[in-house]
Amino acid sequence: MDFNKLLGITFPEASATFVRAELPITDAIRQPYGFVHGGATLTLLEAAASLGAEFHTDLSRELPFGVNVNVTHRKSGVDGTLHGEAAFDREETSSKGYRKLFWNVCARDDGGDVISEGVILCVVVPQRVMIDNPHLSTAPALSR
Repeated sequence: MDFNKLLGITFPEASATFVRAELPITDAIRQPYGFVHGGATLTLLEAAASLGAEFHTDLSRELPFGVNVNVTHRKSGVDGTLHGEAAFDREETSSKGYRKLFWNVCARDDGGDVISEGVILCVVVPQRVMIDNPHLSTAPALSR
């Protein structure tokens, strides 16, 4: 099963420049003290940025990967829904032939208060890199 579906993440809006994602707050994503686990919030935000990166990727010859998450947690979520946003900031080319996609991300609660915010870096990797690295070429193909 797709990890996003397993957690209940949905994507009401998605384009090359902006992705909105939602995650219902359930016991499955709470830490032992009743608050939303920070890892669940990070998952929501990386899922949004990664979906946005797919719009910048020719999946017949490239694959996108989230590689760096720099997010600060500002407030604890308790119930309702987490609303995640990823806004495309810029693209850079690396010396290794990857493309770097920078996404400004923010998660809010139902009241609009910021739960977490920061930047996520995704890279778009040519398939030739996958072929040259056998440990990477065994990964299953993207289903989207």
